[in-house]
This record gives sequence, C-alpha cells and structure tokens, in this order.
Amino acid sequence: MSASVPQIATALARVLTEVPAELAQATGFCRRRSKVTAAGFVQTLVLGWLAHPTGSLHRLTQAAAMLGLAVSPQGLIQRFTPAGAALLAGVLEAAVREVVVAAPVAAGLLARFPAVVLMDSTTVALPDGLAQVWAGCGGRVPQGSQAGLKLTVRLDLGTGRLDGPVLTAGRAQDKTSALQHAPLPPGALRITDLGFWSLAVLGEIAAHGAYFLSRLHLQTAVFAADGERLDLGEWLPRQRRRRLSVPVTLGVDARVPARLLVVRVPNRVAAARRAKIRADAKREGVPPSARKLALAAWTLLVTNAPPDVLAIREALVLARARWQIELLFKLWKDEGRLDEWRSADPTRILCEISAKLTAMIIQHWLLLVGCWLYADRSLTKAAQTVRDHAIGLLLVVASRAGVLAVLRSVVRCCAAGCRLNRRRRNPNLCQLLTDPALGGLA
Repeated sequence: MSASVPQIATALARVLTEVPAELAQATGFCRRRSKVTAAGFVQTLVLGWLAHPTGSLHRLTQAAAMLGLAVSPQGLIQRFTPAGAALLAGVLEAAVREVVVAAPVAAGLLARFPAVVLMDSTTVALPDGLAQVWAGCGGRVPQGSQAGLKLTVRLDLGTGRLDGPVLTAGRAQDKTSALQHAPLPPGALRITDLGFWSLAVLGEIAAHGAYFLSRLHLQTAVFAADGERLDLGEWLPRQRRRRLSVPVTLGVDARVPARLLVVRVPNRVAAARRAKIRADAKREGVPPSARKLALAAWTLLVTNAPPDVLAIREALVLARARWQIELLFKLWKDEGRLDEWRSADPTRILCEISAKLTAMIIQHWLLLVGCWLYADRSLTKAAQTVRDHAIGLLLVVASRAGVLAVLRSVVRCCAAGCRLNRRRRNPNLCQLLTDPALGGLA
C-alpha cells in the first residue's frame, strides 16, 4: 500500500510519542517525574534540528517552548547523557522499522521492473573519543579518523522505500552489511557499487529470479561462452565496435552467468578516470595499477538481465541512476548537517546523530507523500519545504488533526514548486529514464 497522509501521521505519532514513552523507563531516561518527558525531549531535538539543522541550544529551548516545556540550555545539556543517547538510538531504530512507500513511479525504465533497488553507504567521521563505540578507518582515506560511523541504506527508485540506515563501525566493509542479503522481489533490479561486490550474492540474486547490475570488479575472472578466460587488457583493444554485449561467466569457482556490457568512452573521460586512479594511488602511497589505467578507456558493466529486458543504452542510464542514493546522502549531510555538531562531548554527539538521522527518515517520509509521484521531482527543493513545515509539526504534534493539516500543506507546497527544470544539455535523470538516447553512450 502506498504512503498516505494518514499513514505518515500514524508513523509520526508512533515514533515521536509512543516509542519514547515506552523507552523512558527501560533506558533510564525518566527515573522520576520531570517537566521534560521522554517524548518532549525527542520531539524537541528531532523536529528542532529538522527545522534548523545547525540550531543552537538556545534555539532548541525555543522549540521546547513550542511544546509547552520550560527548559534552559543547561537543562538540555543535563539530558545529553548515556540514557538520553540510548533513548534516541531506540527511537531511531523504531523509525527504521517503519515501512513507508509511495505509489510506484511509472517513468520509462522504472516501470519495467517491480523494483529498482539502489544500495550504498556513507561514512560520518567522528571525534576520536568515540572510537570505542564506532571504530573508524584510520587516516588513510579522506573521511578517515580513529572513530567513524558507516550508514548503509537501500532505496527503491520506484516506490521510494528506504531500508536502513543500518549503522556499523566506519571500518566495516560494505559487503558485510545486513542489507547485502535482503530479499528482492522476482524481476527486481539491484544496482550497487563495487563495495558490495560478491559473486555469491550475485548468484543468490539470480537464483531468486531477480537481476543485478554492477560495474565489473577488475580482479574477477571472466570467461567467454566457450570457456576461455578473457584477458580484458588484450581482448578489449581488439574489439572494433564501440559497444557490445557478450555472454560470460564470472569467477573461477562461482561461474555466475552474466552479460558483459562494454562501452568505449571518449578520450577526455578516459583521461579523467586515469587522473583519478593516479590521485587515489598517490594518496594510498602505492603505484597506480597499469591494468586499471589501461581499462579506464572502457565502461565495463555486468548484468544477468537479458538484452530484451535491459539494452546497453538502458543499462548505462540505470547505472547512472545509482547516484540518486549519493544525492540522498548529500541531502542528509549538506542540508540536514548530519555530520556537524556544536559540542566535543561524545555522548552529546551520539544524541545529535541519532536525533538528526531520525529527522532525515521523517523528512524522507514527507518527501514520499509530498513529491515522489512526480518523476521530475527535486528532492532538494522538497526538503526545504519539509524544513519550512517542521516548526508547524512541533506546534501540533500532540494533535492528530493538526498533524494531518500540516502534512497536507506539505503535499500542496511540494506539488506547487518542487519540480526539476528540463535541460537540453546534461539531461536530468527523469529525462533519461523516459528517453535513454538523450544520455549518449558513455
């Protein structure tokens, strides 16, 4: 069932009111009667930071005042405790468990599959004082620190369903995520980056009647239909066509049936890729891979979808669509300021991260009901609309009728001004999904 305004109102009541009340005693947040209830504390932080992501303690006390709570900045600080962090973590877990989906978007390629699922992760660098809670990657990568939090999510481009974020230590590998083995409906398409590459998982997807689309991991053995192992460095330069689809099997032991999709890219694209390979190698303190540099002249994708389901040009568009999940992370960090805080206190930072993540999940629910049905939606514009209404939600959070009224206002405002502009150069994703030829071949 697709998301509706009443469904969102029910989910908000459960996450912002019922769950905090249930967790108040178990987490130790409320051991005696207090003017600041668990629900009031959660609503103040989640909706306060949703409205003003960089809001100070003074601004949060104003948010609390809208709920009828008289609390000073010092009073809020006293509640940023391990018990407060446990309360907010429990609320975040409850928000993740809610299943909210929009009516499927019937835009071109998306209508071909029951689900087009993107999966990716992002890392939030934390102060070293949190290394015992969330261990980081060290200093070898840009987001490296002794402490880091990895957020893994799965997003269905059709219905907008969000699975996760699943929280793990920053040093955890993507392919170990609990979402890696999450089931797919038959006929669905899963699109991931190389961090999730696993021949066992690709075989699992195929065995359940679903499809995968990924860049080829260059260390994977590729075998032609006749069983001969392909040396891509020698085989690709001999191909005269700029694009081709070749039946292959992947892996020495796994032998996963697939199609290798090959597209030769323009020289400028190849040069940019090689520059990045060299820069990454320099940062890692190792020489650049000669094989990677040579293969940078081609886009290499693998899929088990047959040609009549996914042509090369269409696969290129959907591979590009994977960046929609990067845009979601950008929305959370650049607009929601998920990785920014005003304090060096580790416990207070944990509270802020849980509250802001809950706010981003709620924001996503409102985007689903407000604008997901528009294939040409602008999530950035719609997120601003949601933030504009967050204070309104604070004022009426205790009233279902009031919450419904605010949510309907979000829907009206999103419909009025949250669309993408059509572009003749660099077409947006909606244009490409409708007409893949607009995107060229590379």
